Amino acid sequence: MNSIAIELSKAAISEIKRMQKVRDLAESKFRLGLATGGCKDFYYTIDLATANEASPIAATASDMRDLAYEIDGISILIDRQHLAHLDRLKLDYSEDLMGGGFRFQNPQAVSMCECGNSFSVAENTNETRWQLPT
Repeated sequence: MNSIAIELSKAAISEIKRMQKVRDLAESKFRLGLATGGCKDFYYTIDLATANEASPIAATASDMRDLAYEIDGISILIDRQHLAHLDRLKLDYSEDLMGGGFRFQNPQAVSMCECGNSFSVAENTNETRWQLPT
């Protein structure tokens, strides 16, 4: 898979730009990823990444590992290993009585924890489906 479809709401774009401004990182890229853990199998990670954070050698390795593209003026980095679980993700930002936060709508998720911070995906059973009995 060489491409990925991610949708950012206008509110998410505004919040990412606000984060860049507050942190004085206007040229940074928005890194979106996954980590294992939480109530379920995975949780989302977000950060701002700059070229100054890594050495030229590490930046080259990162460039090979990451898929970089742009949505509405936001440069996004995604680790290629996370693509299958982030394809068609919709990222929104909203504020409520508890404060503001990014909201993830992921069609790859088959279950989510009650707090909405972690999720599970269906396991790929295609590999074992056609095995002969032993």
